[in-house]
Amino acid sequence: MPLTFYWYPNCGTCKKAKKWLDEHEIDYTDIHIVNEPPAKDQLLDFIEKSELPAKKFFNTSGKKYRELNIKEKINDASTEEMAEILASDGMLIKRPIVTDGEKVTVGFKEETFNEKWL
Repeated sequence: MPLTFYWYPNCGTCKKAKKWLDEHEIDYTDIHIVNEPPAKDQLLDFIEKSELPAKKFFNTSGKKYRELNIKEKINDASTEEMAEILASDGMLIKRPIVTDGEKVTVGFKEETFNEKWL
């Protein structure tokens, strides 16, 4: 099954991840995360399957994250509330997100990609 690769083309980390996938000849469908952000339910599914805390899905270095003071908003937020905030704007989501429907990775670390996607 091809991977689904949520990315933002101007993102350096996304470009590295895409290059890795291409070099390893891994089949994927790419989705522009800002134009087509994952829905709340999809995000809840990603959070569960990634086994990461929901806070790890936030692009904490992003301008929008700082402008909207998200750090304060998610301090006491439930996973549901965080997924709702994330779904509201693709720029708030840490990227890339890669999934095969069973496994999910967030961001790009070569060792993680080697482990999950090879």
